[in-house]
Amino acid sequence: MPKLKDRPETSIDEIADGIYRISTSVTGIDIPGGFSFNQYLVLDDEPLLFHTGQRGLFANTRAAIETVMPASRLRYLAFSHYEADECGAMNQFLGLAPKAEVVCSRVAAMTSAGDQADRPPRALADGDKLNLGRRQMVWLDAPHTPHGWDCGFMAETTTKTLFCGDLFTQAGADNPALTESDILEPSEAMRKAFDYFAHGRDTTPMLEKLASLNPTTLACMHGSAWKGDGAKLLRALAGRVS
Repeated sequence: MPKLKDRPETSIDEIADGIYRISTSVTGIDIPGGFSFNQYLVLDDEPLLFHTGQRGLFANTRAAIETVMPASRLRYLAFSHYEADECGAMNQFLGLAPKAEVVCSRVAAMTSAGDQADRPPRALADGDKLNLGRRQMVWLDAPHTPHGWDCGFMAETTTKTLFCGDLFTQAGADNPALTESDILEPSEAMRKAFDYFAHGRDTTPMLEKLASLNPTTLACMHGSAWKGDGAKLLRALAGRVS
């Protein structure tokens, strides 16, 4: 994989009211069509960044945020599970934003973030709520879905946006920021090629828990964000992995 400092420019697009997809495309890796790494900025009185990206993407991500708001205003840095592309730049953002706090699952705080973050993280239990001002985020534990004991997701209740991490991972370096086209088949092609699901016994009930939220926007970490009947799509995924 090429060094992150050699990445092309990062784009930022509003995918729902006050929610921005920050995306950097990668080519020259062993994925046909390339790949993308996405972070999501939620604007409010206390802004939240879901995924920080890798350390090498810090300058790109910061510059993208600065087109919308001062990055030093960030209040929360959240991630699905502990992995470089999800939280590699958390300490750089903690250094930049004096009031920023890392937000993650209790397991992630216990096993990794409590040691690795420069400031103590805020550990959330399943169903815990985080008020950003006008908006409210809900934390959802989802161990091993698709991977990681510490895995979880967040939902923004106003726009019904589900920040779904590595679910529905799509290949491609030039995917549209938001699509209503099918993402299940492209993501299934990735799952079959790379077998990145944990094959956990509770995957189907976990997906049903997410579907019960009836999300209308899925903020995917790799590829396009998606707009439509999220419950139907999540249940279709459950049917494939069950």
